[in-house]
Amino acid sequence: MAKLPTLSTDGGLTRYLQEIKRFPMLEPNEEYMLAKRWTEHEDTDAAHKMITSHLRLVAKIAMGYRGYGLPVSEVIAEGNIGLMQAVKRFDPERGFRLATYAMWWIRASIQEFILRSWSLVKMGTTASQKKLFFNLRRMKGQIQALEEGDLRPDQVELIATRLGVPEADVISMNQRLGGDASLNAPMRADSEGGEWLDWLEDKTENQEITLAKSEENSQRSAMLSKALDNLNERERRIFEARRLEDDPMTLEQLSQEFGVSRERVRQIEVRAFEKVQKAVQASASAQAAERAQAAAAL
Repeated sequence: MAKLPTLSTDGGLTRYLQEIKRFPMLEPNEEYMLAKRWTEHEDTDAAHKMITSHLRLVAKIAMGYRGYGLPVSEVIAEGNIGLMQAVKRFDPERGFRLATYAMWWIRASIQEFILRSWSLVKMGTTASQKKLFFNLRRMKGQIQALEEGDLRPDQVELIATRLGVPEADVISMNQRLGGDASLNAPMRADSEGGEWLDWLEDKTENQEITLAKSEENSQRSAMLSKALDNLNERERRIFEARRLEDDPMTLEQLSQEFGVSRERVRQIEVRAFEKVQKAVQASASAQAAERAQAAAAL
């Protein structure tokens, strides 16, 4: 397999971002056939093409984690490891594009790297503190508080309420993260690399992001919506409350709502999930079969 572009320590980020733009995006049928070559024959050239065509996706995701005080080049490198793992495990028969599948692996790899790099003393060990660690900047962006340094009391209260964490934790985490870097900051000290904003805007067409957010996400939503029709009213309520809400309800809350034990709610949730999973897999298999037939006809 050919080598991937590498990030050097001397102004290498700008050159790297320019270099990865030369790799072509993949059309759906081309990606499908490459994935089949890899899964069935372990064709390393096919895997290499799938990886290089998604390096821009890794870079874009990595930019979203630039506020943790870690070199962006290292974050990208970790994201690339996640991408390689995604390609290794990607199953084209499930009906989704590689970009959608790889996003989860890329983010997981980057977040694991960040957690390893930050001491537990800095970020805390509880689930709520970890949730706050990875969601504070997003919440600040939603309330337009990125450039204001310390948060106002009303902003602290709003973030704490939405994330379900103590206000003191919000204040402490905001101070520990040291605020967010300006998008107008230069990418390099000599200012020759342009601003971060120049890269984030990226006026070139990015098929991975476009397809993942429109075509495939709408496809997934349609399959999920159809799968939910297999549930009765109680199963659907519990499944949506536990699996689809940004702030999931607890077993205790649902047990009080339906007048049953927490264990009974858990059993219903598991049964509902199995029904939905089976229905989604059936839809994905049907779509994959149609796509295979279309590819064979080429």
